[in-house]
Amino acid sequence: MPKQKTHKGTKKRFRLTASGKAKHRQAGTSHLATRMSQKRKRNLRGTACACDVEAKRVRDALCGNSG
Repeated sequence: MPKQKTHKGTKKRFRLTASGKAKHRQAGTSHLATRMSQKRKRNLRGTACACDVEAKRVRDALCGNSG
């Protein structure tokens, strides 16, 4: 039986916390930010956690390799 491979695109975008949540960077901050209000840009800083359903899919895709 072959081993299950880590999904490399998921590994680049997510990290798992100790409790199993999936942290990710907020979307929409890389370019075209001049048209955004300062409040919106400020609120998009930092990381966010994916919802429970998405976190389960991320855990399955990472196969325990989130480092």
